[in-house]
Amino acid sequence: MRRKTPIPPPPLPQRDGVDPVRVRLPGEGAWATVREHLVERLSGAGPGVVDAMFDAGRIVGADGRAVAADAAYRPGMFVWFHRELPDEVPVPFPLEVVHRDEHIVVVDKPHFLATTPRGGHVTETALARLRRELGIPTLTAAHRLDRLTAGLVLFTVRPGERGAYQTLFGDRRVRKECEAVAPYDPGLALPRTVRSRIVKERGVLTAREVAGEVNAVTRVELREHRADGLARYRLLPTTGQTHQLRVHLNALGVPILGDPLYPVVSGPVPPGDFRRPLQLLARTLEFTDPVTGREHRFDSGRTLGAWSSPGAWAAGQ
Repeated sequence: MRRKTPIPPPPLPQRDGVDPVRVRLPGEGAWATVREHLVERLSGAGPGVVDAMFDAGRIVGADGRAVAADAAYRPGMFVWFHRELPDEVPVPFPLEVVHRDEHIVVVDKPHFLATTPRGGHVTETALARLRRELGIPTLTAAHRLDRLTAGLVLFTVRPGERGAYQTLFGDRRVRKECEAVAPYDPGLALPRTVRSRIVKERGVLTAREVAGEVNAVTRVELREHRADGLARYRLLPTTGQTHQLRVHLNALGVPILGDPLYPVVSGPVPPGDFRRPLQLLARTLEFTDPVTGREHRFDSGRTLGAWSSPGAWAAGQ
């Protein structure tokens, strides 16, 4: 069996809490130089961008030295560089640290803050913020929350322990409790467990339910309802499909307040628009620590505005 080439450690430091981009040159191809491959691979960056990076010595090899534009193409070679960071509107809400020890950091994430760098959200993410604020460059997310969802996220401190915590989520050994505010339907029989198959296609904003083997399971309970037609729901997911809770409540006829995708797609929330956040909160995380054996339970201190201050939420305040 052919052994995989080990990945060298990054020769560049993080910038603003963001790792450098790592590219491994493919094993097969007709490129004569490293430059030819990167110009083709990074064509979306715009004309002249790759050449400017070579000219400035910003593309480096495993030894940290700048790679020349005319360096011969070598299959399996690794190169690193920092991409130009997008201009981002700061998310003006605090990221609260709920727990910190030598193994993990648990935070209470606000609405509108992405968990990890992706697309146009890079430095304004929970991961980049925490690396900067806590001074822990090795910090990594063990799981993710949607950018529009608030609540608890678990990060790992030590690279060697990362897999153990990520496996907790993959093996469904984390008890998660969420909360949502949505319309009240007196005809909806609750509690119930919703089981379906959800798929999310790359490049498509929404996820959808399809026929096939079940991969998304959520227990839905009614906590309370009010005369204004709203209700507070307790959601207990045992799986973690993209948009699972949003899709399941929408399918029950009670879409979550503030959702720009379900039931009607109004498009992505524009940068800087922090009005009427999605009324979904990851309220509780509970698990046995795979490294220390400790029993953990963490609870969010946040409240959902449409329930606690419905007038202010509706007015976008």
